[in-house]
Amino acid sequence: MPGLNHVDAGGEPLTLSLSATLTVTKLSVGPMDNNAYLLPSGDASLLVDAAADAPRLLAVTGNQLDTIVTTHRHGDHWQALSEVAEATGAVLRCGRPDVHAIATGAWVENLSGLWDGDQVVVGNERLEVIGLVGHTPGSIALAYGGPDGTHLFTGDSLFPGGPGKTASSVDFSSLMDDLEQKVFARFDDDTVVHPGHGDDTTLGAERPHLAEWRARGW
Repeated sequence: MPGLNHVDAGGEPLTLSLSATLTVTKLSVGPMDNNAYLLPSGDASLLVDAAADAPRLLAVTGNQLDTIVTTHRHGDHWQALSEVAEATGAVLRCGRPDVHAIATGAWVENLSGLWDGDQVVVGNERLEVIGLVGHTPGSIALAYGGPDGTHLFTGDSLFPGGPGKTASSVDFSSLMDDLEQKVFARFDDDTVVHPGHGDDTTLGAERPHLAEWRARGW
């Protein structure tokens, strides 16, 4: 049964209103069912993860794009980055510890780093950057606090059912610590989580399972 804000792989995009001045269009691209999120506000626009299928992303953006934020260094999240950046001239941002890996992997220049407390501007709106160390050293989430609630774009750090994959117990503990302290301790249950793959969820749906995730170790 489809979950919250479900989109089919390669299917039609879904557009949601986050506020009177900001919407998000979610679409699934590429063979790994990656979510890409376009957030337009007025004449400005932000793309979260140019993951794959550059022609489709460019069609959705209309070749007009101000900023691309890559949530982390794994290749399935930046396969279309170079082509979309070249076509649009967008400013490129990512988590500071992942800058080198993404720049060399995707063959892009002028990629600048973000971390805790930084903000990404789109039109008159701002999204807060949250560093979440564990899935990769430079994974980030973007938080938008709209009048109707908070929206978190979490990349592969948080999904329905648990945190993203980690390579060691140290990385897992780091990611869980960051999620508990920087996400679950700060934002309320109505906060919507928009992950890097699959359906959305809410912090309220996931919060009761934090101890379970700790105990299972993944």
